[in-house]
Amino acid sequence: MTKQVTLTIDGQQATVPEGTLIVNAAKQIGIDIPVFCYHPKMEPVGMCRQCLVEVGRPVVDRATGQAVMDGDKPKIGFGPKLETACTTPVSEGMVVLSQSEKARASQKEILEFLLTSHPLDCPVCDKGGECPLQNLTMAYGPSGSRFIFDEKHHAEKHVALDDKIWLDRERCIQCARCIRFQEAVAGEPVLAFYQRGRDTDIITGSEPPFDSIFSGNTTDICPVGALTTADFRFGARPWEMKAAASICPLCPVGCNITFNTRREAKSGGKVVIKRVLPRQNEGVNEIWMCDRGRFDWRFVERDDRLAKPMVKKNGRLEAASWKKVVDEASEKLRSKKGEVVVLASGRLFNEDLFNLKQLADGLGGEALLYDSLPGGQLTTNFGVSAGTNLGDLGKGSTIVVAASDLYHEAPIWHLRVKQAAERGAALVIVNAEATRLDKYAGQLVRCKKGEAAKKVKELAGVFKNAENLVVFFGADGSFALAEACAELVKGRTGRPNNGLVGVWPRANDQGALEIGFKPAGDLAKSLKGKTVYVVAADPAGDDPKLAEALKSAKSVIVQNIFLTETAKLADVVLPAQAFTEREGSYTSGERRVQRFYPATPPLGESKADYAITALIAAELGLEVEGRSAGLVMEALAAAVPAFAGLSFGKLAEVREQWPIIGRADLYYGGASYQNSQGLGVHLNS
Repeated sequence: MTKQVTLTIDGQQATVPEGTLIVNAAKQIGIDIPVFCYHPKMEPVGMCRQCLVEVGRPVVDRATGQAVMDGDKPKIGFGPKLETACTTPVSEGMVVLSQSEKARASQKEILEFLLTSHPLDCPVCDKGGECPLQNLTMAYGPSGSRFIFDEKHHAEKHVALDDKIWLDRERCIQCARCIRFQEAVAGEPVLAFYQRGRDTDIITGSEPPFDSIFSGNTTDICPVGALTTADFRFGARPWEMKAAASICPLCPVGCNITFNTRREAKSGGKVVIKRVLPRQNEGVNEIWMCDRGRFDWRFVERDDRLAKPMVKKNGRLEAASWKKVVDEASEKLRSKKGEVVVLASGRLFNEDLFNLKQLADGLGGEALLYDSLPGGQLTTNFGVSAGTNLGDLGKGSTIVVAASDLYHEAPIWHLRVKQAAERGAALVIVNAEATRLDKYAGQLVRCKKGEAAKKVKELAGVFKNAENLVVFFGADGSFALAEACAELVKGRTGRPNNGLVGVWPRANDQGALEIGFKPAGDLAKSLKGKTVYVVAADPAGDDPKLAEALKSAKSVIVQNIFLTETAKLADVVLPAQAFTEREGSYTSGERRVQRFYPATPPLGESKADYAITALIAAELGLEVEGRSAGLVMEALAAAVPAFAGLSFGKLAEVREQWPIIGRADLYYGGASYQNSQGLGVHLNS
């Protein structure tokens, strides 16, 4: 167990692990020491000097080695100089003064110095209202300046580092947070300082510019308005927006995110999403997110969204009432046993998939998962379980990545696997092509495409003695690969930080498999001559062979948010709500169920997928819950053993996380949101 150290900070006693930095020890007892360059996710550098404090230590008699006593307490000796709280580790009996006259004077002077080169454009700055420099100046800074305004530094403003991130050179305070994040956290050192003194600039040295899928995180941790995102510049003020907790739907990681929304005149009085920020979940995405999750959600705002239900009349789709389309859909589903195929994708939520599975079972039909990897059933038996956290993996652990490029397929897993390797975990990569993770691998195995399974089997003996073993498998396209990877973790079922993880193409493929959907297999054969209910998938648009198969189907019912190529072939089209417009839950590739909440009102007459399915089921005489997503989750938990004990209340539970971020002190952890609406729960083994 780590040795504990007791010290006093501003009159409050703190007991923390040995090696803890003063700034973090203070944070743990509710004392905020001002910082700019320091960030709890990066190594300290002590550049900005904003955190200077007085530090006293017990005086030790050199002759005896014993503490010199002042009455019944050790005598405390303070050094002549202030010390940086972000680089100084605590020691037993230490006394720290962050609010003394000497410390406050220094904090004031540092801020005054920073402001000599900083433009006073707070009224028009994008960071206004959530700016650490602004907040710290109000709390610690001078009431006036001794420097002449005309002597202020002027530099080029609004410089595009790439098409997503903009730099205002005048505002930069050279804290190097962005540079250090890209180098140490992302592992992509594409930013650097250029020139010296007041002329110091941030530049990007990559081609294409700012070549990193994690670039948006630099805007979150920038303590001033120097780095901003192109989609939010001059978009809104923080106090004008509301926050809605959500889960990113673009890959199987399940990153926790927050939508900032507001109602605005230029959008016709509608509530719109202005930006997306990370939400802290140390077991999933920590306080980071990838650029896809940050910028690629705008499909929900497309003008071609379906807003009304439709039925085909005289060969053309026409708008109709909900009663009409539900009657039409249920009539077409009244088929003989075995003639109905429910085809759904992992873009759907647990509640939607459960209701669709109930409908398929009630009609004696098939429930097929569209476009998933072979071998998915194996992750339901040998997947990771409760207590698993990639952030805990290090020396003694082994991670295998087979036939997958995590950087592009699941970027935050790439980030966390990289960090585990840097902590000492043995990383083994088996792949046909080079990936950005290769340089962190202890063992790199090249194989021909489609032969990863053979290489994994050959390496099986290497992993037997690993304390922990997590195996990721990806788009090799063969059941043999999944089976070979599953063999590695058999016998470790139920152990935290051990198991099989599928790098699925969609956010909730794992949830679909847990609920009982089967991989589609020979889909063209399965669709011919059947009544097909297609939800959140576009097989006709993806594959001409599947388009032909759908044309030969008995009937086609489509439920989607867009009029896809498949929807154009349908007899009935049902408009669904986007993930931003409703609540529900996803099951990540790590088998963690996480809840999300609505951010904007539903579009037009669209309904939640689970509710649409429940309406159709009712017409067919089947009892399927459709009143709320929470009630569907309760029914799911009662019916599927892996989900036993889950509820929306359980999924909303939180606990204190470290680092403590997302509070009023945005200078400490950046703009990531505190998680107050649910950390998620692992499925039962």
